[in-house]
Amino acid sequence: MGRGSAASVTSTTTGLPDRYRPLDQAAPDEQTATGVIRSWRARDRVLNRDVALRVHTPGGPAAREWITRALTAGGLATPALAMVYDAAEGTGGDGAGGAAYVVNEWLEGSTLREWLAAEGPLPEREARALVRRLAEGVAEAHRVGLAVGGLTPDHVVLRPGGLAGLLSVPAATGTVTGDIAALGALLELALTGHTGTDGTAPAITSPDLAALVRRARSTDPANRLSSAATMVTLLAVERPRTGPQELARPDALDDSGWLRRLRDRRDLADAADAGAHRSDDGDGRPLRAGRGLPPVPAGAGRGGASRWAAEEEDEELDWESTFDAEAEPDDDPYRTPADEPGTERSARRRLALIGLPLLALALVVAFAMWFGKNVLDVAASVDEPIGSTPSAGAPAGAPAEPPAEQPPATTPAQITGATVFDPFGDGEPENDDEVPLSYDGDPATTWSTLNYRGSPDFGNLKPGVGVRYDLGSPQELAGVALTTTTPGATVEVRTGAAAGGELDDFPVAAAGTLAGTDELAFEEPVTARYVLVWVTGLVPADEGFSATIAEVAPLTAG
Repeated sequence: MGRGSAASVTSTTTGLPDRYRPLDQAAPDEQTATGVIRSWRARDRVLNRDVALRVHTPGGPAAREWITRALTAGGLATPALAMVYDAAEGTGGDGAGGAAYVVNEWLEGSTLREWLAAEGPLPEREARALVRRLAEGVAEAHRVGLAVGGLTPDHVVLRPGGLAGLLSVPAATGTVTGDIAALGALLELALTGHTGTDGTAPAITSPDLAALVRRARSTDPANRLSSAATMVTLLAVERPRTGPQELARPDALDDSGWLRRLRDRRDLADAADAGAHRSDDGDGRPLRAGRGLPPVPAGAGRGGASRWAAEEEDEELDWESTFDAEAEPDDDPYRTPADEPGTERSARRRLALIGLPLLALALVVAFAMWFGKNVLDVAASVDEPIGSTPSAGAPAGAPAEPPAEQPPATTPAQITGATVFDPFGDGEPENDDEVPLSYDGDPATTWSTLNYRGSPDFGNLKPGVGVRYDLGSPQELAGVALTTTTPGATVEVRTGAAAGGELDDFPVAAAGTLAGTDELAFEEPVTARYVLVWVTGLVPADEGFSATIAEVAPLTAG
């Protein structure tokens, strides 16, 4: 993505909040019917993260439609479109508040134009997946009445995890039919490296994709696609081909960790299967490639079923593929192993007939040895009366070994009071009245965060929220025992000598992902009066994300 100097930003940021500090220009200036939009990579000083800051001059009524569209986009939660964090119309003019702005999620990666310039067109499988993901986000926007706009190769970003996203959501203007046509142009560009706008015929080898591009870009209401959702469906279904197909390597997207692991697994599987399967069984009937599975009925889809699915912990992608193959029924029910063509199959059957009984015998012998060594020895030791003659392995009169030294027991510290700690909040109470339930001795009662939508990172509104527990006086602590009814939530245990108002006033003593009932031990004992349980990650709940604390017990050292 383009970069430019931040020196000229001061002339375009009049009235912007101090929260956003522009770093460099992210895209060329965009001339619109209502003004000029400039795009910057900026730093959010509050959440300490990079964002995409777009500034519309003038602000006020001229930018009102754009801001309305941005507020609608802010209600979407789709990985294909950059999230909208903030938007304001401004007052217009050159005075304070004179600029309208929209703050987007910042997407790291290469734009589609940059990728095509460096690597060339994408293989068919990756082009399908790329445009289908974008179409899913566009279809979601259309569902709420928002035309996205701005679907250009300069705004489509190929992200490091194998994902794709659209910057600058939404554009200054857009239409539903324009979005569908733009998706068709992106598909053609991804497949061929050009859009065919110069009058040349698209060099698309797949007939179904060529027809899809024509329908998406058609101006004839009788022939053009009816919706972006239809494009999602058509891109997800590939036309059938006869015979087994070779699996295409997805080299067009970034060779990130998930892609490399997937490629390694596939290569190992193919190498192992190569010696056990042939392309046919000797009489012209093809076998399933590399797996020995039953044949797939003709028409099951090009290359069989192919899909991409998101993985929740690392935010990475995986895909599965099966292959079509035609096979005829075996019309000779009396065929024996000796009649089967080829020596390889007969050898495998002889190995199975001889090897399986030997393997079963070996398992029986191993089980008998284990039973005699473990079960019978235990039974004999139980029958010995207390104080009987020691076994031959222990010398007569030898003193009994002293018991192993046990670690010092920890005891729960008394909590004298607790309050919600929310330095990054907007002032809305975070279920403050439920805080006593988190240390009342009853794990069935809980304190819960609010319900956040769009992201387990508190809807991308703040880095966390917590409860600050007062022990009444400084005490030496070895850890904290926590109970939750929302396994998977992540927390930090922080401590402090005073009831500070900033998160940095409480250094981190331990952190982890909660499983239900957990004990987070400190590396070294800490002397503190206050314990802050700081929730950093939520889990899905009630059409959003939240976390609970059922019981908290600070553990004293010694």
